[in-house]
Parts: sequence; structure tokens; C-alpha cells
Amino acid sequence: MISVNQRAAAIVQQMINDSEALGLAMSRLKNGTVLIDAGVKVPGSLEGGRLFASACLAGLGQVSFTQQTFGSHDSRFWLPAVAVTVSHPHIACMASQYAGWSVKLDRYFAIGSGPARALHAEEGIFRKLDYQDHAETAVLMLEGRELPDERVASFVAEKCSVKPEQLTLLIAPTASLVGSIQIAARSVETGLHKLAELGFDVRRVKAACGFCPLAPVAADDLHAIGRTNDAILYGGQVFYEVQAEDNDLESLIEKVPSSSSRDYGTPFYELFMRYQGDFFRIDPLLFSPAHEEINNLNSGHTFCAGHLNPSLLQASLLEGIEN
Repeated sequence: MISVNQRAAAIVQQMINDSEALGLAMSRLKNGTVLIDAGVKVPGSLEGGRLFASACLAGLGQVSFTQQTFGSHDSRFWLPAVAVTVSHPHIACMASQYAGWSVKLDRYFAIGSGPARALHAEEGIFRKLDYQDHAETAVLMLEGRELPDERVASFVAEKCSVKPEQLTLLIAPTASLVGSIQIAARSVETGLHKLAELGFDVRRVKAACGFCPLAPVAADDLHAIGRTNDAILYGGQVFYEVQAEDNDLESLIEKVPSSSSRDYGTPFYELFMRYQGDFFRIDPLLFSPAHEEINNLNSGHTFCAGHLNPSLLQASLLEGIEN
């Protein structure tokens, strides 16, 4: 059986061994939990972010840097981008990478993603995956601004049925270099979650690749939430290899891209403020990449939907930059 935690632990060890060069800080809490700061009190790095995202995918995906060009003629511009190629997408993205665990303890709060979720396995998505890890080690990525203490670590370890000294926590704020990278690496995951929400069996997705602009680091986490979401919603491109019926894909494809949502077309920061910071009031159909292509391995047919939105990307990600 594929163990997402064991696979991630090998990548995390690389980060620990080379932490100084990667701009990371490694410490051990009083209860034995390893804590890797990837952006709270340290700068992080491009390679640190790439490894963070790779570990979040449990090593079942390749993460690299590229660029995307948007617009045409005189309005053309480019942005650095993150490319991902994924094997076993339902395990790599849904059982591991998906940010589905709200870690709350007293006043502490962070969004949890990564392979430890597959030990906890209390999220509804796991009922659709037929997968749960049984490793003796746990790796959890946190998106937050406050470093967790040993009480938080013990809480997570208990939920994952491991000892605190068998747990590794990695944390990066949204408004950080590593934060921007690990979110941009979620193009495939975001589209896969949308497919699951639309009732498609994501175990039928056999391979995938995706591209997403790397959002420039914002001045604060709230504006970073806006930029990183805009990058996926208006600049994300994904390609899926699936085994399904053409009729199912034909009826599904137009519902997949972000443009299918009633909330499409508004910069995410403005949308977030409109709904008083409540994610649950935002149309769930919005959370998907801008453009999808689905190749049916059974028939050879490819189904496409959605489009990039260069003007909104430029306004959101290149704010304050003069040509």
C-alpha cells in the first residue's frame, strides 16, 4: 500500500538536512515533535517551497518552476509559474495535499494539509477515496501565521494516533514565499476537488498535470489570500487523464472551470470582503482552475472548458507595477 506519510517523511528529511541553505528553521518541541518554520520567522526560499509542496503531495507529484504568458500583442505579459505532474491523483491530491483540516485548539488556528490527514481521516472526502494511511509517522503542513506549540502538536498527534515524537509539523503563512509556492502547486488538487463536489469519482483520474502563476508575496495574509486564489481561479490550467464514459464527461465539463460560478469575475479579495470573510458564503463552484482539459483514456476524446482571464490576473498579481 502507498503510505503518503512515509513518502513525505523522506522529503521532509531532505528539508531538515539542508534547512539553512533552504531558508528554513528546524526545532524540536518539548514533547519531541519536529517543527519546520518555512516562513513565519525565516525567509524561506524557492527550493524550500518546492520541497514543501512535494512533501504535501507525498512525493507522488513532481513540482517545478516555469512561466506562463498571458494576453496578446501589446498587452502580453508573463508570470513565473508552478508546474505539477501527479500520479495517483486521488491519493496525492485528495488524501494528502487538500487543505481540509481546520486545526483549532483554544486560540490557535491554522489550515492543515498534507499526508497526516490520511491518518486522521475524519473528513467527508475520505468516504469517496477508499484510502486511509496506517503509518507510524505523521507529516502535517500548516498554513498560518503563529508557530504551533507542544499542546497543538500533542493534539494533532492524538488525532493521528501517533506519538508526538513521530509527528512533523511544517508551517508557512499565506503571505510568504513558501506559502505562495505551495498554493500555486494546488492547481490539479483544486480542479480534482471540484470534480468530486460535482459527483465525479476522482479515483477514475489516473494522471494529471497543472500550471498556475506564482502570486507575488503580498504585504499581509489577507491580501495574499486574494492573490493566491486569483492565480488559480483566473490563471490555472489543468489536464486530466481519466477512464470514464464520454457522456458523463460531456455533461460535466462546462461545470468544472471557475467561470461556471455566479461569483466569477470579481477579484477574490473583494469577494472575500463582500462576504465578511466567510468562505462558506462564496459560491463553492468558484473554487476551480480557469481552464480544464479532460482526456478520456477509454475513447481517446478530449473535453475542454473555461478560459484564462489576463486582465484580472494583471490587476490582481501585478498591482502597483508600471509597464
